[in-house]
Amino acid sequence: MLTTARAGSRSVYTHQEMRRLVAPESVAIVGASSTPGSFGERTISNLAKFTGRLYGVNPKYTETAGIPCFPSISDLPETPDCVIIAVAAKFVEEQVREAAACGVGGVIVYASGFAEVGTEEGKAAQARLTQIARETGIKIVGPNCVGLINLTNGAGLNFMPGYGKMDHIIGPVSIVSQSGGLGYGLVQGMERGMGFGHYLAAGNSCDVDVCDYISFLADEPSAKVIVCLFEGVIDGKRLIQAAQRAYDNGKPLIAYKMGSGEIGRKTAMSHTGTLVGSGDAYNAAFEKTGAIAIDRLEALLEVASFFARSGKPRNGTGVGIMATSGGAAVIAADKAEQFGVPLPQLAQETADKLTQLVPGFGSVANPADLTAEVLKTKETFVACFDAFAADQSFDALVVPLGFASPESSGARTPLMSEMAKRTGLPIVGIWMSEWLEGPGSKVLDGDERATLFRSSDRCFETINLWLKWHGERDERLKRKGEARRSPKDAAAKATAILDGLEPGARSVDEIKGKEILAAYGIPTPREIIAPDAVAAGKAAAEIGFPVVIKIVSPDILHKTEVGGVKLNLASEEEVKAAAEEMLKNVAKHKPAARIEGVVVQEMAPKGVELVVGAQVDPQFGPLVVVGLGGVLVELLRDTVSRLAPLTAPDVAEMLAGLKSSALLTGYRGSTPVNMEALVDLIVRFSEFVDDMGDRITEVDVNPVIALADRAICVDALIGVGGGEGH
Repeated sequence: MLTTARAGSRSVYTHQEMRRLVAPESVAIVGASSTPGSFGERTISNLAKFTGRLYGVNPKYTETAGIPCFPSISDLPETPDCVIIAVAAKFVEEQVREAAACGVGGVIVYASGFAEVGTEEGKAAQARLTQIARETGIKIVGPNCVGLINLTNGAGLNFMPGYGKMDHIIGPVSIVSQSGGLGYGLVQGMERGMGFGHYLAAGNSCDVDVCDYISFLADEPSAKVIVCLFEGVIDGKRLIQAAQRAYDNGKPLIAYKMGSGEIGRKTAMSHTGTLVGSGDAYNAAFEKTGAIAIDRLEALLEVASFFARSGKPRNGTGVGIMATSGGAAVIAADKAEQFGVPLPQLAQETADKLTQLVPGFGSVANPADLTAEVLKTKETFVACFDAFAADQSFDALVVPLGFASPESSGARTPLMSEMAKRTGLPIVGIWMSEWLEGPGSKVLDGDERATLFRSSDRCFETINLWLKWHGERDERLKRKGEARRSPKDAAAKATAILDGLEPGARSVDEIKGKEILAAYGIPTPREIIAPDAVAAGKAAAEIGFPVVIKIVSPDILHKTEVGGVKLNLASEEEVKAAAEEMLKNVAKHKPAARIEGVVVQEMAPKGVELVVGAQVDPQFGPLVVVGLGGVLVELLRDTVSRLAPLTAPDVAEMLAGLKSSALLTGYRGSTPVNMEALVDLIVRFSEFVDDMGDRITEVDVNPVIALADRAICVDALIGVGGGEGH
């Protein structure tokens, strides 16, 4: 699906701005027809349950397929909220202009043959549609779009085959999709009992896109959970705006981002640039807004259904597992551990009740092996449920269903549904049979409270996400108001330094780079610039030994590659000799480079080395990357990325998320680093890259030395040239 850029960015549309398009009270179909299989005929069929007023527009008929028909949009007895344009591409623009002139709320364009075909003519035709939307305010969906569904008012605004014959089940999950076919495949979950509120396809997104749909659903009362299936967006800031609106309103956004590979990674100057790929920016956007990233299509509806049906955990302590098979109990326990889902011990009262119900060869624990004996009577199975449900240790109950038959799964799932409704506790079934739609499965697929998973992995992964999402939300919302830490004049000082660079400069030299960092209150070593070897020796004596010397050149980005760094120099004579050798060797290896001398720098003590960097993503802006390893960072690839700016809790989470985070907190007797100082440094760094996102391309502060009493930036590379797309 091809999404085209707009002339200038805009905020996402609000619920009110989208209402007439997505929740119309009147609809007109341009190209209405009774010809079997035509888009016009299919659309009329799919609107059979529409509760509003329906009109056809076709000069050939006065009535077609049972609805009144008129020659043009202008001839309709009222101005419709929504117009579906089911005619060929060459007629689309004329119809859109007429709809806009009549004050129509929105149009849906089915036709292909626009920007997605890649021709200049197709791109120009689509650009004209975008311009009509901007000039008139009409909302345009498509072109190259299958249409929309609003189940709450029966508006099947689409041409998808078979939709009119499908059971139309209303539920709390709404789906947004760029891909019409894949999105409609999710809607077919209704065939196995699942319910939905909306299906909103975007097509080429000449105007309305997935961000606008998310924004609409964020304020739509019938939507409790939003699923978004998409390939990408042009303006990442709008995605963040929409996703944040959903999060603020307490609506989980379940996002499946297709095309997350790194084939298109651009060449970069720094370590950071080689560590950041296109998928990292999207993942960082999801993290920033509390969206739940899912990387498997088959998991989307299970995750969304569970979130929609389960509400908020009652205490956030974990789940209970009620198995009637020892093997199923073991598998469930393994998966709970794998995905970090706590399994609290049974309360003594719960254990006492179960002991009276479970045979001696069973297991009264969590997980419990109740054995097949408890299935002999409904009363025994329900009594076990009651015992678990009354235990306040559990936020949900998981019931593995080992095989399918009318006597086992067919008998148990109605009881699970009944218990979920009666207790208010989420009841989760794990369907372990390969008879995927065997007896009883449809009961849980379509239930309002209980949920069915067809994978133990997906079950416990989802429960982990659920506990985490609800557990963190209140705290995350508080962070939005956290005050900046950088000095008020930091941005002005950084701007002045960048303004002073030579025209066409691609980078800031280390000296100026550290001046910028210092303006933000970021600690750097004491240093003196020396034009020659003699001055370097005197500077070293003034600073105190040991020292480091580095070549100063705006044309040399990686100093170590040309012998431009000498460490641990202990006397004035050593400094002079090292500086003479360095200046000679660098001039030999890089004869065209401008050499401004050397910088003499205090030798930072040994500590834990990190790299702190940033890459300016063309869609989302500055992406902060933190990793352990210093010069080994690319080898270890132990990094975490987040969008700037960051708060102290954000940074603490990033550091804790590093695989080698134990090095920071004291590993095998080593001294812990000053985490407060390290967090403060990274927060200030994030504020710098956020402020300068339109002036810089990437930043590499490597290494950052974390010590027991402080954290200090030893080296800095700042690429400039403007953040494309910002």
